[in-house]
Amino acid sequence: MAITVTSKSTGSDEKATGARHDEPVKRWRRTYARRLWISDLLVLIWVVYGTQLAWFGLGAADLAIQAGRVAGEVSYWGFSTALILLWMLTLSLADTRDHRVIGAGSAEYARIARSSVTLFGVIAIVAFLTQTEVARGFLLISLPLGILILLFERWLWRQWLIAQRRSGAFSARVLLVGSRRSVIDIANELLRTPSAGYYVVGACVPGGAVADTIEGTDIPIIGSISALGDAMAATSADTVVITSTDELPADKVKEISWGLEAGRQHLVIAPGIADIAGPRISSRPVAGLPLLHVETPRFSGGQRVLKRVMDVGAASIGVAVISPLLAFLAISIRLSSPGPVLFRQTRVGHGGREFTMLKFRSMVTDAEDRLAALMEQDRDAGNAVLFKMKHDPRVTPIGRIMRRLSLDELPQLFNVIGGSMSLVGPRPPLPREVELYADHVHRRFLVKPGITGLWQVSGRSSLSWEESVRLDLSYVENWTLVGDFVILVKTARAALAPGDTAF
Repeated sequence: MAITVTSKSTGSDEKATGARHDEPVKRWRRTYARRLWISDLLVLIWVVYGTQLAWFGLGAADLAIQAGRVAGEVSYWGFSTALILLWMLTLSLADTRDHRVIGAGSAEYARIARSSVTLFGVIAIVAFLTQTEVARGFLLISLPLGILILLFERWLWRQWLIAQRRSGAFSARVLLVGSRRSVIDIANELLRTPSAGYYVVGACVPGGAVADTIEGTDIPIIGSISALGDAMAATSADTVVITSTDELPADKVKEISWGLEAGRQHLVIAPGIADIAGPRISSRPVAGLPLLHVETPRFSGGQRVLKRVMDVGAASIGVAVISPLLAFLAISIRLSSPGPVLFRQTRVGHGGREFTMLKFRSMVTDAEDRLAALMEQDRDAGNAVLFKMKHDPRVTPIGRIMRRLSLDELPQLFNVIGGSMSLVGPRPPLPREVELYADHVHRRFLVKPGITGLWQVSGRSSLSWEESVRLDLSYVENWTLVGDFVILVKTARAALAPGDTAF
């Protein structure tokens, strides 16, 4: 999470320099917003006029505006045109093309859906108050179809934008300021998520020497915090990110803010709290102090019921749809190697209670007996708690294929139906792993473990133990139904294109 602070302007020389540096940033933002505007317009023209032609056809030209109501082909051309223009205006007023929401997160998509539904709600109210009868089918098709295609169009643009941002284009040029440790942490996070649009060009740390680099990266240290102005000029940075205030004088952040040029240079403050979603955070000014309030996570009965209904419904439908695949895998396992089709293993779930997790057997029958020898043989496998060997000799040939495509996890759908697991949640650990947990890691037991989760769509076996814990706790702290849906979509995509992190 970060807080953006508006800055005041400086002298004329600095303004000229800032204008030169800021012009490429302003240019790409205008260009990208213009492209979104044009593609949004084309989508809405196709959806609205297409729905009109599909609903009314080209015939019935004799129908016209009747007393007190709108009807007929001729009048609907004007209504459709007005609807397109109002829809475009609504998307603009909702800031759906703002550079702060594009490229990452769900805010862009949420604004599109919310503003579109609001527009159609207003149309329905106006039609009711004026006793104007608009074809319900026309509206009922236009709204969901328009939202879906707008979201798909924005998703396509986002993929293009993410590809550009991987090379540093279409991004804010960021200068990190703070203690060396906090700069390293924030730099690694921003490097891991280039889609956020923050391209780190340098850092200023207390006592920093020019020509040094941030550990583990090639990001240069431009100098100390006192040389911030020169550092921004040297790197053409347009955004300052304060990574920590531990080693900054009391008024230094305010001084930095005043030194930035209004509208051209930006200040972002990264508080020392991580993995907490926006809905739990609110800023409340008290006596001129912007106090940051973080609500403790709450899991209401309604949320649990809603998640359970989604789990049971989706898992039941999934079992019915993929039953031929389940039968084929069971037969393949039985014929390829001796042993049972299913592998049963004790895992720790909701509330720290143990349960039996089901998987298709992907290893030889004496896999557990050979584990200790393999751990001794390859101490670098996996991470500090989890054992993961890229070429595990215990895995059968059919098991290797199933693991790569995550097919061995499919029997866990029955765990979901039975109530011991959820479709999405933290990874279900082994009892021996739980014995090594630090106290804070036990928070992952606040929810049911999942077949998939943030850990699976963010790197799977390539993650370190600290990263796995951070992702699981982030999910527990910030669960939403929309978030579950996004993870399921990403899981399907990862299963179809597993890459090198699945083994």
